[in-house]
Amino acid sequence: MINLSYKQQIAFNSLSIILGNALYALTVVLFLVPSGLITGGATGIALAVNKAVGLPVSGVLFVINITMLVLGWIVLGRRFAVTTVASTILSPMFLALWERVFAGFVLTDDLVLNTIFAGFGVGISLGITIRAGASTGGMDIPPLVLNKYFHIPVSASMLVFDLLILCLQAAFSPLQQCLYGIVLVIVYTIVLDKVLIFGTTRTEVKIISKYSDEIREAILSQLDRGVTVLHGEGGFRHDPEQVLLSIISNRQLPKLEKLAHAIDPACFMIVSHVTEVSGRGFSLEKDYQNP
Repeated sequence: MINLSYKQQIAFNSLSIILGNALYALTVVLFLVPSGLITGGATGIALAVNKAVGLPVSGVLFVINITMLVLGWIVLGRRFAVTTVASTILSPMFLALWERVFAGFVLTDDLVLNTIFAGFGVGISLGITIRAGASTGGMDIPPLVLNKYFHIPVSASMLVFDLLILCLQAAFSPLQQCLYGIVLVIVYTIVLDKVLIFGTTRTEVKIISKYSDEIREAILSQLDRGVTVLHGEGGFRHDPEQVLLSIISNRQLPKLEKLAHAIDPACFMIVSHVTEVSGRGFSLEKDYQNP
């Protein structure tokens, strides 16, 4: 795992925010606008206004984002507003850029392809931006305001806002595009979830064996992974048992299984996936010390 200095982390996050907003705007211009697909959030409102009165998507989105930024600044404080200002400016700016570069350009007329690639593009771009520590702003702010004053769950109010925005666009869109729009929202929600945990998932292994000492030594020496020894008790005979707990990379699982079964074919092994691991050997450098 690469550990970055503070300045390097700031630079990496800044580039990620720029890349995320650029990719999001490109997805809107190449797939959402030409196909007429509907979507939620501030972009959904901008697309609806574009269809209704012909105003540019970038301009409408900029007005919405600035309005929501001011609202967030007044109600939620300056610190929150600072985290949203980058996306508030960058997203409409890249939209205006891509609208000029790809004016009149249609990549594909296939609604299925547009739906799939729009879902991937939106999900990946939002994931990159959020992982960099930036807020996407826009229509994410009203649910936070409602939560602060009326204690309405953010997820519930955000769903209501998205449904209202989808209904607003449905008034100007054919039924087929509305149905594909629902699929789009599902796709980018799934992709966003995967991007947010990408690269942080690990495999947790628990092993119970009569040869726990040998298996522990094999993990330490051949996999170069730490092992925690938990002291347990059998539920039937109440015999004392050692439970080996180790967190490994996903690719190391087959090798660990071979090592453990070679030493004790009858060992009891539990394998599960964890979404994030932090600490020595993962988010921190390993510290080798003699026992």
